[in-house]
Amino acid sequence: MAASENITSGFPSDPPGFSANPPGSSANPPGFPFDWEKYSDLYEEITVPARTVLLREGDISRQAYYIKKGCLRLSFNDNGKDITFQFFFENYGVSSFESFRNGRPSLFGIESLEPSTLLVISKKNLDRMIAEVPGYKAFMEEALYQRLEHYTRLFLSRIRDTPRKRYEDLLKEHPEVIQRIPQHFIASYLGITPVSLSRIRNRVG
Repeated sequence: MAASENITSGFPSDPPGFSANPPGSSANPPGFPFDWEKYSDLYEEITVPARTVLLREGDISRQAYYIKKGCLRLSFNDNGKDITFQFFFENYGVSSFESFRNGRPSLFGIESLEPSTLLVISKKNLDRMIAEVPGYKAFMEEALYQRLEHYTRLFLSRIRDTPRKRYEDLLKEHPEVIQRIPQHFIASYLGITPVSLSRIRNRVG
């Protein structure tokens, strides 16, 4: 099921790139540079079922998402094979940033894996916040640096670490993935088959 772009409708190991308490909460987290409620006219809250496509690979991203509840998956097609490379959970911001920022076709797709409640903001409105909110541009830049650092570690792990080591690190650092994500998506994220993942899980216990 595809979610319309205009309906009111991985998981980094670093702090969330766009995280904050949801609108209506009593306070923003330390260091967050603005009051959600002051800008409530700039975003919409949507609720989508599991397996809702929010962005298709190759389309131009026109929205960014903040997860109040649920889980999103980032994936791409490799010669007909669906590859998962990121999961995001509550209090994370998600977008195909290069596409969202520059109007280029997205290199990956975004879909919900669980029923999800999301805040949605357009590029125009996000640009307005960056221009008007003191400190927000620097906040966003720091978030992107953190995300880049995570992707660098992920890339090196794929080259350096064994599948078992990648699974053990995932189990230790992000047990929510093991608890909430279907096994075939976890296997894809780790770069192995579901059969290989099952064997590793049996050995690790």
